[in-house]
Amino acid sequence: MEKISAMIFAAGLGTRLYPLTADKPKALVEYKGIPLLEHAIRKLISSGIEHIVINVHHFANQIVRYLETHSFDATIEISDETAQLLDTAGGFKKASCFFEHSDHILLYNVDIISSINITDLIQNHMDQKYLATLAAKERITSRHLIVDRKTKKLCGWDNTKTGELIWVNSTLNPLYLGFSGIHIVRKAFLNFIPENQKISFTPLYLELAKKHPIFIYMHNQDSWKDMGKIEDFTN
Repeated sequence: MEKISAMIFAAGLGTRLYPLTADKPKALVEYKGIPLLEHAIRKLISSGIEHIVINVHHFANQIVRYLETHSFDATIEISDETAQLLDTAGGFKKASCFFEHSDHILLYNVDIISSINITDLIQNHMDQKYLATLAAKERITSRHLIVDRKTKKLCGWDNTKTGELIWVNSTLNPLYLGFSGIHIVRKAFLNFIPENQKISFTPLYLELAKKHPIFIYMHNQDSWKDMGKIEDFTN
C-alpha cells in the first residue's frame, strides 16, 4: 500500500492578520475557539493521514510548545525554518528528509478552512497516477489558474489586478479557477525543486506544466475560506 504523508505550511508571518499575530503565529490564531493549526491537523487525520510535517518560522517556539502539550493521533514532525523563510516550495524541499518513506505528500496551507473531501482528492490523484494534483474551485479572486475545461490540465495563470498573464499550454476552452491551497504530489516531485531557494509553488507548477501535465481537482460543491483577514474570524 502506498504511504500518504502531509505537510502543513505554518511558517508565514501572518502580516495580514495583525494585530492578531502581534504575539503569536498565524497558525495559533483561533477560529471558533480552535487554532487554525488544529483545524488543519484534525482535517488531515480525519482523512486517514498518520504522518504530518509542519514547517515553522514566525514564533516557532509557540507552535512547538503547542504540539508538545496537545495529543493527536498522528506522528507530527517539525521542519525548522527559523533561520530562513523559504516560501512554500522551498520549505517543502527543505523538509525532504521527512518524506523518505512516503509515496505521496498532501500539501495544506494552515489558513484554509474547507469542507473539501481530502480522501477523494487523494484517491483521484492516485488513480490517475498524476505527478501533481491541485484542488481548485470557481470563486471570486484576482488570481486564477487557467485550466483546460475538458482535460483539467493546467494551461496558465493570470492576475487581473496586475494584468500579468502566463500561458504554458494552449486550450480552446479555458476555465478560470481559484487555487485552494491544497494539493498532492508524488515524492518524485521533490526532485524538481531547487535546493536552498526561496520559491513558491505557482511558478514551479507553471514551468513543470510545459513538459509534465499538472492536473486540477475541482471541488465547487465544497465550502472554502482563506483565513487571511481579521473579519474572517468573526464569521
